[in-house]
Amino acid sequence: MSTDLAPLVADWRRRAAADPARVVLADLGDPRADFAAIELVDEGLVQPVHPIVDPDDERQAEAIGRATAAGLDPSDPVVAAAVLVRSGVADAAVAGASRSTADVLRAGLKVLGVAPGADVVSSSFLMLLADGRAVAYGDCGVVPDPNAVQLASIAASTADTWSALVGIGAGTGDRAPRVAMLSFSTKGSAEHPRVDKVREATRLLADARPDLDVDGELQFDAAMVPAVAAAKAPGSSVAGAADVLVFPDLDSGNIAYKVTERLGGARAYGPLLQGLDGVLHDLSRGCSAADIVDVAVIAGLQAHAAG
Repeated sequence: MSTDLAPLVADWRRRAAADPARVVLADLGDPRADFAAIELVDEGLVQPVHPIVDPDDERQAEAIGRATAAGLDPSDPVVAAAVLVRSGVADAAVAGASRSTADVLRAGLKVLGVAPGADVVSSSFLMLLADGRAVAYGDCGVVPDPNAVQLASIAASTADTWSALVGIGAGTGDRAPRVAMLSFSTKGSAEHPRVDKVREATRLLADARPDLDVDGELQFDAAMVPAVAAAKAPGSSVAGAADVLVFPDLDSGNIAYKVTERLGGARAYGPLLQGLDGVLHDLSRGCSAADIVDVAVIAGLQAHAAG
């Protein structure tokens, strides 16, 4: 990671250390998670919580019941992590260093459930670009072909992810994120049912979330390059300065984040799960101890931001 990106990461750590969240590390016992726990404690970033349920704790009874009714084993560390978050024993959880994404999603959906107001569980990546900008990409890991309602929900969740990680105390003036709804068309330059979907999702999001600054449909260059925006979308408050990029399907989102990371030299944080009624993040099974530290810090910040 280049040095001009360090201030944002340092800001995350400063904010985390000011009020350390209780974060379940579901993969404790794996050397990577154990090393991460040591660093998290030494740096005072989060309070690691072991993924162990207590059947005698009245706070956990309802969540344990949900897990059991869904055919899940509450003693399974991934399930236990979700139980502890739902019951309030922990603020957030990270899991998946030694388990599949399907296992993590199943526990999240069956125990935490879908958040009020969310129409779909999705994911995003927080991308720290080589020039110092921080943008959020969604969805890059969960929903293959969202409809307009789902796309609007993905956009709202991704905007909230950006706000929790970048929009507070990170030099943005605590402003609302600028959300670009991406397409192969900009403002009517093409007509197609896939363009119609993005237009409808833009309308739904604007109606549901007037607190957000949203525009679409926009091509990627119109969303990110001021000179192109001036030509293709004059007068737009989002075009040329987007913070949140919402892709119309999983193909484009997944490809885009990997191109940005591998060819553009960005650092990708994620996939960060969105739309669950509680913070539970997935980890790649190829993750490092440093990755677990980063995601645990992010999970704690999001839990506190959600209140």
